[in-house]
Amino acid sequence: MELLKNFKEKAASDLQKIVFAEGEDERIIKAAEIIKKEGIAEIVILGNLNKIEEIAAGKDINLEGLTIIDPEKSDYISEFREEFYELRKHKGISKADAEKMIKDPLYFGTMMIYTDKAAGMVAGADNPTGNVLRPAFQIIKTKADISTVSSAIILLLKDKSFGEDGIITFADCAVNPTPNSEQLAEIAQSTAETVEDLLGFEAKTAMLSFSTMGSARHENVTNVQEAVKIAHSKFPDLKVDGEMQADAALVESVGVRKAPESEIAGRANVLIFPDLQSSNIGVKLAQRLAKADSIGPILQGLAAPINDLSRGCSVEEIVNLTAITAIQAQNH
Repeated sequence: MELLKNFKEKAASDLQKIVFAEGEDERIIKAAEIIKKEGIAEIVILGNLNKIEEIAAGKDINLEGLTIIDPEKSDYISEFREEFYELRKHKGISKADAEKMIKDPLYFGTMMIYTDKAAGMVAGADNPTGNVLRPAFQIIKTKADISTVSSAIILLLKDKSFGEDGIITFADCAVNPTPNSEQLAEIAQSTAETVEDLLGFEAKTAMLSFSTMGSARHENVTNVQEAVKIAHSKFPDLKVDGEMQADAALVESVGVRKAPESEIAGRANVLIFPDLQSSNIGVKLAQRLAKADSIGPILQGLAAPINDLSRGCSVEEIVNLTAITAIQAQNH
């Protein structure tokens, strides 16, 4: 896809150091080789050196130019133990516990970001999302004015009349099952930032519901209405409107009829779903019925970029997500 090519070129324009926490996975090692060859990012692989070299030799993977760090033997252990202890001592952690935890590659990689030894991390090939996010919440935390970590999926539609020349971003697609109004407002802001950082055009954000501008009454509708109010107040530069139905958000003729005073209706290129259930359904329908290609999920809202792979990910998907992580790092 042309868009992924653009991501790689943008990442290559300002190289960022990205950590791969699951360095003993063959897919990760192969992706690291490709990223080095294509000049997308500087890669640090975490894991046992002997195991990584053995896997690489067996698959004819060239490790030249790649940094490999064993969290069990690193010179950073003492520094990371002290830093992590200071961060978590209010929770009753001991220094011995702190050292044990930071030797976990996910914690070690996150500590590399915290101490400015790396700009971002990609993980999840061998870990569930919760494992990837836990050290991020404990160490990196969220951006200023944002308390909600969320995710976005970029959909590339065959019909260019929708969104921004066929590009529409859905959120939240992986993290928050039932976001409240404050969280929805923050998801809208984070997604707009993702769109503008990665895609380079202005986000026009619609907060979706089964109601358009008060056409129905229900507590679920009220939650979205309140989210719009919070977004307008907390993020005055954010172009967001709602609540509105999907057709009102996407189809100009419907938007004019259902929400004639809205600047977003009929022109939206970002769709914020009221809950994870509806966003998951929406993504799957777009992928299957509209034959849409998708990129993501992309994590957003953290104070530094950490992205989560699917455990069934391909080498290509690791490379692509690394390019995205590098662009996010450029914009931090």
